[in-house]
Amino acid sequence: MSAAEFTFRRPRHEDVDIAAEILAAEERSLRGESRQGVDEISDWWRLFNLEDGSWIVETQAGERVAFSGLIESQDHYPTWVVVHPSFTGRGVATDLLGRAEARVRQLGGAHVNAGMLAENEAARNLLTSLGFQEIRRFYQMEIALDQPPEPLDPPVGFTIEPFRSEDARAFHAAMNEAFADDWGFHAMSFEDWKPFRLEAPGTDVSLWFVARAGEEIAGVLRGDGRKFGGGWVGALGVRKQWRRRGLAAALLRHAFAEYGRRGEVRVGLGVDAQNETGATRLYERAGMRIRAEDVIFQKALT
Repeated sequence: MSAAEFTFRRPRHEDVDIAAEILAAEERSLRGESRQGVDEISDWWRLFNLEDGSWIVETQAGERVAFSGLIESQDHYPTWVVVHPSFTGRGVATDLLGRAEARVRQLGGAHVNAGMLAENEAARNLLTSLGFQEIRRFYQMEIALDQPPEPLDPPVGFTIEPFRSEDARAFHAAMNEAFADDWGFHAMSFEDWKPFRLEAPGTDVSLWFVARAGEEIAGVLRGDGRKFGGGWVGALGVRKQWRRRGLAAALLRHAFAEYGRRGEVRVGLGVDAQNETGATRLYERAGMRIRAEDVIFQKALT
């Protein structure tokens, strides 16, 4: 069966469970286990252009073969192509990558990025053969909570408090400022962020924390509830003028303590391996270790 014998269709929002199933199958085949599910990919799914840049691939009998998702954000065009292990080697990934590239060319993009699990040597070989080059690595890190840790006192002059509804705009602004220089980051307006993050199904703002310097927000942490088999820190950022004072470590420890209080036995997060603020070292000092690794490839289109 060649790629031409499969059915390619546009995804629907409710197809997120199909994508999660395919991704979990790939992870099990490469890592021996999977913690992937709908909750783990729901954020990405909401960002994918399902109308023009993404695909679901099936057999005529309805078997789930593959999916691809493309995010169209200013000049940043990341795509993720995943083929079920039962259907690899049949040209499906090549076809989907070609469709993503064609879409980005149509939009006038200068390059297209493609992600893969670090263990997937077949994907690496394919991407390289198609003119992609590795440019970035991302770690999934986690800590085992043998017992609920105690919160860490913030530095003198700062407090750590729960998020309040009246903090919404300042919280959003602080997050955008803290991540402004991060690779691949594109700020989301408050009007877009509010329904996407603050009001999204499953959002638990009791896991959001604010570090204050007087009346100003100096740093923020957004806990995303339970993902990847444990508590999950979705984002942690400190504004530039208050960095290197221990605020990030205090916010992180605060989240560990809250997740431990709720009975979680581990807490994880994702981080750019080349993060210029030294986030990876911070997390290692906090007791976190690398559990999994993803790789980003890029192809120039000009």
